[in-house]
Amino acid sequence: MAATRITVKHDGSLRVEGDFEIVDPEGRSFGLAGRSHAGLCRCGQSQKKPFCDGSHKTSGFRSQVAAFDLEPPAPKPGA
Repeated sequence: MAATRITVKHDGSLRVEGDFEIVDPEGRSFGLAGRSHAGLCRCGQSQKKPFCDGSHKTSGFRSQVAAFDLEPPAPKPGA
């Protein structure tokens, strides 16, 4: 298993576990109080964004997930 694992949950959050850090746009770390896992909001309704507070359960958020392969990235200009 990789050092960090992200699980996309059906109708719910992104579960992040392992060795990770979550930072804001300025690079400041969120205090995780020693947690080795966290749920990140996908529904946009959480009052604790970026963290999940369970709001997806009452907001009607639905998203069934199945893994797939991404297409190769577009070449960078001038490369």
